[in-house]
Amino acid sequence: MVENRVKVKIRCNVCGEKFVLRGKRDHGKVDTGFKMCLCNNVNDFEIEELPM
Repeated sequence: MVENRVKVKIRCNVCGEKFVLRGKRDHGKVDTGFKMCLCNNVNDFEIEELPM
């Protein structure tokens, strides 16, 4: 069974906090489980997919 694992770098555009997470690619979308930054930001992020 092959899983489509990806690594994602998320940067908050409000406070500048950075997160590097692993997730699964499913139907063209990446799910990491990330919901909200430490500063309570839920919308304003810079998201970059990294090679695994």
